[in-house]
Amino acid sequence: MRLMRYGARDGAKTPVVLDAGGQPRDVSALVPDFTPETIPTLRDVFKGVDLEGLPLAQTQGQRIAAPVSQPRNIWGVGLNYSDHAAESGMEVPREPILFNKASRTYCGPNDPLLYSKEMSKLDWEVELGVVIGRTTLNVSRDQALDHVLGYCVVNDVSERAWQAERGGQWVKGKSFPNFCPTGPVLVTGDELGDPGKLSLWTEINGERLQDGSTEKMIFDVATIISYMSEFIQLEPGDLICTGTPPGVGMGLKPQRYLSPGDRVRLGVQGLGEQEQVVEHLPAR
Repeated sequence: MRLMRYGARDGAKTPVVLDAGGQPRDVSALVPDFTPETIPTLRDVFKGVDLEGLPLAQTQGQRIAAPVSQPRNIWGVGLNYSDHAAESGMEVPREPILFNKASRTYCGPNDPLLYSKEMSKLDWEVELGVVIGRTTLNVSRDQALDHVLGYCVVNDVSERAWQAERGGQWVKGKSFPNFCPTGPVLVTGDELGDPGKLSLWTEINGERLQDGSTEKMIFDVATIISYMSEFIQLEPGDLICTGTPPGVGMGLKPQRYLSPGDRVRLGVQGLGEQEQVVEHLPAR
């Protein structure tokens, strides 16, 4: 299945499943929304359903929302590509490096990136996002992918000065509003295939700066989920950002960061594309 949602950030959303021809079918008569509560039921809800028999969703001019509703938890995995660790001048980790992103980072795939006057090193990170499908605790690596609902594109936006120069944990540099554009589509594992063989890329103002593959992951998706479930009970809808390939602003020589007006475009093979424009934080 390929899941999408449309609607204003703080308003009601229309849940959509793309049919075999890529047409968006309104499934709100079957499920009110794709939420942590409904996610475990989706396979049963859609079992045997003829999508072509459902009404087309009215998507013209509508905002594309994140493909599932607000997750209870957003997790990140740091330095998970060998070539990104090298460009960062850091050792390859022996165990996955885990961090959190605040809930308000979660936004639609094309929502603006907000620029605060306190920022100086705003950076991009295309990543494969993994959405958990059912409660996961102490799961083996062999069973880990059975606990995945699907996969999506994520931009793990980072303010590097806050992350690396202000002390404490990475969460400070990862948690500003709109620092986790997600979507446009969530593709279930049975349709996507092997998540370990996907190309992913980022362009800044039309210049391609990231061009990598999930084959370069140090810890693959199954290993990440199994490892995390040793310490954390993962919940339906939880989002895991699995790391980024080289080509981030921090790793360039000279370093390069985002400013208001810059356009960020990124994608993952089979999962669609995002596009964001950096905008000044609105006055309050």
